[in-house]
Amino acid sequence: MVLDLVPLWTILLGLAVFYYVVFDGFDLGVGMLYGFVRGETARATAMNSVAPVWDGNETWLVFGGLGLLTAFPLAFAIIIPAVYFPILIMLLALIFRGVAFEFRFKHAALRRFWDGAFCGGSLVATFAQGVVLGTFIQGFKVEGRQFAGSSFDWLAPFPLAIGVALMFGYGLLGACWLILKTEGELQDWARRAAGICLIAVLAAIAGVSIWTPLAHPNIAQRWFSWPNIAFLSPVPIITALIAIGEWEALRRRHELTPFLGAIALFLMSFAGIAISLWPMIVPYHYTLWQAASSASTQAFLLIGTLFLLPVILMYTAWSYWVFRGKARGIAGYH
Repeated sequence: MVLDLVPLWTILLGLAVFYYVVFDGFDLGVGMLYGFVRGETARATAMNSVAPVWDGNETWLVFGGLGLLTAFPLAFAIIIPAVYFPILIMLLALIFRGVAFEFRFKHAALRRFWDGAFCGGSLVATFAQGVVLGTFIQGFKVEGRQFAGSSFDWLAPFPLAIGVALMFGYGLLGACWLILKTEGELQDWARRAAGICLIAVLAAIAGVSIWTPLAHPNIAQRWFSWPNIAFLSPVPIITALIAIGEWEALRRRHELTPFLGAIALFLMSFAGIAISLWPMIVPYHYTLWQAASSASTQAFLLIGTLFLLPVILMYTAWSYWVFRGKARGIAGYH
């Protein structure tokens, strides 16, 4: 009897994607909001709030990409050519943004330029990630086991709209992170920014919830047929309750609760996408099992992963513990 490792690898990749969205999402959000922050001290504080952890957050992007390549090679071979340009743009923007961390405090003569690089790189990287997600949900043209579409299929209304939506989503995470990590005028400003982003995120969730069933009858069938509609009704209900709680937490000037609420909204959106597409990994052509590598390959990879994953989790938890508390703008990034 061969042990089926596909469900386990699905969970691992799902966690990698979700962790990346949360951890790198808030620091990309801070980067986008950075362009609207006024005052040298406030800007330095905003950057210092993410400086100790931003590079470690991107570990999950590497883990997810390598996991997709090795555990589901057919999916990797189809998806990557379809979104090659958005991924390239995202990586270049992340590099440009990373350089800004190093030079913003060390090259004062071009500080305005590096401020723009930090904000612009964050914005472009976020938009590109949203385009990748939107293209994935939209689906791919496939013939046999190969991508048969154009390298510019992502230039369509739905992926571009998801790109904009993710900018507000990461903006919400970033604003809530600033609420948690700062105080005074910057915290008040972040609270107002979070309220604006929350409204846009809720509008985006509602729009996607209407758009996808209309575009894909199979998704409509899954959500609105009986008895599925009864079983799945808690998803939108819980999402609405979280949104109300998030608004109240912002209004009552809580510090930690808004950040947890923003994460919960992403979790519910993640669950909605998973429910809509399950068990597809190449929508709407190949399932997880059809795209998986051999059982022996997945078992071999799992051995190394089970050693590596606890290390990643431990150093991530340790770094957040060490740099807990409020950020200050008096010290530069070193």
